[in-house]
Amino acid sequence: MSTMSIAHRPWWPWMRRIALWGFFGLIAWLLVNQARAIDWQEVFDAMRSLPASTLLLAGALAAGSFATYSTYDLLGRYLTRHKLRAASVMGVTFISYAFNLNLGSLVGGVAFRYRLYSRLGLSNETITRVLGFSMLTNWLGYLVVAGAAFCFWPMDLPEEWKIDNGGLRILGAVLLLLAAAYLVLCAFASGRVFRVRRFFFKVPALRMALLQLAMSCLNWSLIGGVIWVLLQGEVAFHQVLAVLLVAAVAGVVTHVPAGLGVLEAVFIALLSHQVPQGKLLGVLLVYRGLYYLLPLAVATVAYFVTELRTRRRRARPRRAGG
Repeated sequence: MSTMSIAHRPWWPWMRRIALWGFFGLIAWLLVNQARAIDWQEVFDAMRSLPASTLLLAGALAAGSFATYSTYDLLGRYLTRHKLRAASVMGVTFISYAFNLNLGSLVGGVAFRYRLYSRLGLSNETITRVLGFSMLTNWLGYLVVAGAAFCFWPMDLPEEWKIDNGGLRILGAVLLLLAAAYLVLCAFASGRVFRVRRFFFKVPALRMALLQLAMSCLNWSLIGGVIWVLLQGEVAFHQVLAVLLVAAVAGVVTHVPAGLGVLEAVFIALLSHQVPQGKLLGVLLVYRGLYYLLPLAVATVAYFVTELRTRRRRARPRRAGG
């Protein structure tokens, strides 16, 4: 029986829903069981013991990361030559990034960008090019930072893990080769247009590719710096960064909004042999507050202000015409 005929069966959508909800139910059950084994008093004590200076420094690094990410779409603005002001572009990118972190890429990174940019007058084609180049910038830096971390500073894996760092070194080398291939392409095929199905990609100049690389590497390093500062140097920076990069991919693969439970599970699995589990979880909860929830609150206010201004701007011509 073909996949097409199965998809048209009336019971097939219900089976998919049952399987989906069953999967989320299993995840919830696992999280609850894990939560029962945690000493929550130790978690709260770890959160309360963080000095104010540490929180301020971590908050400054988080703000620097958001400011850096907000410049990604400026590269797309340069490539597409659209006329929106730099402040407007950075505002849209900030709002989209905050919702992307908390609600997932389809809602935040894609839907919010299309809505906000289209209301500012950009065409769908231009928005697609800006969005695609921003995503490329983000993951180009990931290839280099993760490749360097895995290849040159492999993680100190728990003793009970029957895995050495040889596989990580190979993976790191592959990631670095992919990033190098992109730079070579930009060096020797700048200006060429490649078509992938309905989408077109124009190869940027090498100078632009190096700028992408620098901005994205800085952003990933700042994100890792937030957690490293909250851990107060108990774990080496390169190791914190490597674990963060593993958690980032795990969150993308699982499609869980905000990576709820995924980030914590990866950090606990890879660092609990160096940092007490309660303290580690407390640090991660504070990190979520600084890097996820606080920017989301700011972005929500900014989004509603933007919507209000747009409606007022659209209402003026109607009143004038009346």
